[in-house]
Amino acid sequence: MIDGSEVRQAGFKGQLIQPGDPDYDDARAVFNASIDRRPVLIARCVDASDVAAIVALGRDRKLPLAVRSTGHNVAGYGVCDDGIVIDLSPMKAIAVDPSAHTVQVESGCNWGEVNDALQPHGLAATGGFVSITGVAGLTLGGGLGWLVRKHGLALDNLLSAEVVLADGRIVTASSHENEDLFWAIRGGGGNFGVVTSFEFKVHPAGTVLAGIVLHPAGAAAGAIRRWRDLEASAPEESTLGALLFHMPDDPSLPEPMRGAPVVGLGGVYAGAVEAGERALQALREYGPPLVDKFAPTPYNEAQRMADFLWPPGLRSYWKSGYLKALDDAAIDIVVDRFSRVPSKRTVIVFESYGNSAWSRVPESATAFGHRDWPWNIVVTSAWSDAEQSERNIAWTRELFDALGPYRAPGAYVNYLGGDEGAAGLVAAYGDKLGRLAVIKGIYDPENVFRLNQNVEPVG
Repeated sequence: MIDGSEVRQAGFKGQLIQPGDPDYDDARAVFNASIDRRPVLIARCVDASDVAAIVALGRDRKLPLAVRSTGHNVAGYGVCDDGIVIDLSPMKAIAVDPSAHTVQVESGCNWGEVNDALQPHGLAATGGFVSITGVAGLTLGGGLGWLVRKHGLALDNLLSAEVVLADGRIVTASSHENEDLFWAIRGGGGNFGVVTSFEFKVHPAGTVLAGIVLHPAGAAAGAIRRWRDLEASAPEESTLGALLFHMPDDPSLPEPMRGAPVVGLGGVYAGAVEAGERALQALREYGPPLVDKFAPTPYNEAQRMADFLWPPGLRSYWKSGYLKALDDAAIDIVVDRFSRVPSKRTVIVFESYGNSAWSRVPESATAFGHRDWPWNIVVTSAWSDAEQSERNIAWTRELFDALGPYRAPGAYVNYLGGDEGAAGLVAAYGDKLGRLAVIKGIYDPENVFRLNQNVEPVG
């Protein structure tokens, strides 16, 4: 046990939770229910000085340090065994400057909370396909979201960040201050310090055309090909994906659709609604679909439209990778394997970025890489029964292996699980891994921040 009075004497102001406390089990739970780790201390911080005090404690005691904002990462890096969790969840301050089109966000926020604060000003932040995803983890690894084709990744819109370093210093990283650190945290994850606050550019997006069209699983291959072909000429205002999933077993749905496997083609058109109606007409008329749920929608509501597909508290295992091209054969493999998916909670997503704001950022500008691959697939297997874990994991790996000939040599670090190791780092960063290791050696030479997709320090 760690003596709480000692931590208080170091100036810590937040809440300390240890084994045996009534809220310990709730505090150590993360999004992925497969993760069951028991830290010796959970420190709920209220500001950067709290974080610095806990970093010093962990460093001095040589204890593992896990950093948690919302706990949404599928690999479960936000909690650890026999170490300390730096819990940023109480840090929820959001400050909007509508005239400058900027927002200052503390690291305990999720994207839904940020866009709720922006909505009254007709503005939106770029990150997050799901509202409960944490701002911090998503941004540090990339930051895909419904505005990615028009405005880029969350990290492309990052103006500055407050960072607590391994030696306890609190610094600012930006394009004119600690520039090497700023380069590294835009894609390099939590390897270089604890980011406690972010400043972002935000964009006009009060009402968008958002939704989904649904087709029966038997028509999935044709529907996905139709979406793929239309993406070749899609305007940048349009960020759409293709999803394979099962409808909820909901009594409010028509009987044939309850629990039924479907393919969905949907997303957001972030421009004039009338222009969006024209741009998405060919997609919406194809089939015709079982259901067309596209409608003018406030952006903060649009960001929540997919939340039901990824609820917290399920066991999860993900595999993801960029694709060289979205060939008919690759689509057929995925559709065929989905027909034998062991869990109805599993969702497969095809993503398209194409020639857009995503690809106009120079490759050398940030640690994030692989902007030259326009297609990505992410297999988000989820189930509730622990006895089904082996079956679901095996199915996911077999599907991913079957796509081997079509996969590009690259991966999105935020979609990686915890079992890729060095190969996952190479896939995520490629030639940039060496530069990241050197910067890691400058800011965290002892690898204090190692519970992540870890870049080992050099130098």
